[in-house]
Amino acid sequence: MSEQFDFAIVGAGIAGASLAAGLAAHGRIVLLEAEHSPGYHSTGRSAAFWTESYGGPQVQPLTTASGPFLQAHGFLTPRGALTLARAEELAALTEFAAEFRALGVQVDDLDRTDLEARLPGLSGQWLAGAYEPDCCDIDVAGLHQYWLAAARKGGAEQWMRARLAGATRADGQWQLVLDDGRTLTTQVLINAAGAWADPVAEMSGVSRLGIQPYRRTVAQLELASGPPNDLPLVLGIDGLFYFKPEAGRLWLSPHDETPTPPCDAAPEELDVALAIDRFAQVVDWPIVRIEHRWAGLRSFAPDRLPVYGFDPEVAGFFWFAGQGGFGIQTAPAAADLACRLLLGEAPGVVDPHPYDPKRFY
Repeated sequence: MSEQFDFAIVGAGIAGASLAAGLAAHGRIVLLEAEHSPGYHSTGRSAAFWTESYGGPQVQPLTTASGPFLQAHGFLTPRGALTLARAEELAALTEFAAEFRALGVQVDDLDRTDLEARLPGLSGQWLAGAYEPDCCDIDVAGLHQYWLAAARKGGAEQWMRARLAGATRADGQWQLVLDDGRTLTTQVLINAAGAWADPVAEMSGVSRLGIQPYRRTVAQLELASGPPNDLPLVLGIDGLFYFKPEAGRLWLSPHDETPTPPCDAAPEELDVALAIDRFAQVVDWPIVRIEHRWAGLRSFAPDRLPVYGFDPEVAGFFWFAGQGGFGIQTAPAAADLACRLLLGEAPGVVDPHPYDPKRFY
């Protein structure tokens, strides 16, 4: 006989773990993870920063609302974020700063002299910057484990190597079949499958939303003198690079977005070379070697906003997907929003309507 649950969550990354923790006191929960351990894909490959401008103005409410939780539980370390602009990009930088200031985000204007003080060896083409002092590093592993532990303490079950193979709805319940033949039933099926969100929907008889995974590459560099200890997260207003220090090394990305099927992403040498070339155009810091390189998947809905809510056509199917590259920095507020929707409670501080899957129907 199949085991019976109130909520079955597909995916045990940061999205699924946060929901399992939030729902654990409200029914019998099972967290289904296809891999041998939770957080193997996007969660375990994050660049690990929290900055209110990242993801755009419609994501900012989720990021800002997540800050107090992350700060109170010790998951944030001050870093600062610096967005650079060339002469032809000054108007875009001004617009960027004004847009986020209007939303209550602190953004300070920096001129060339300010930039040189923060980035020794800066190339002459960079004339101005926008600095966000509230940007922080996130302890992603600690946050993920915190929620997994809270879920276990609340009674939620966590099944590893539990890949969903099929789901059908009958008599007000979902009948789930795993690829190893195990079966279970649940009142609500929650799709927190990241890059696999559309395939999970399709096998459940739910229309795809067009959630597309993109490959993002990161390289860890050893520099001749090491990055400055107080180096902020450095980004280009053109969206073509970012880099930050990490344990005496430098993490560098070409900010690539290469469409790919859901998979165990691997870095391409061309993307690593592109990252190195763009880095050399920013500062003249000699690179000793590339110590490590990896890639993760960032999954976006067509409008690049997350998708949180019940499917409007198929009862009992809940979307919690499309978090792009901002899923970790928005996780506390997103989980609160989703749990309220799942439990039929009033909205919290973040308006859920911009993220409702109904917008695609």
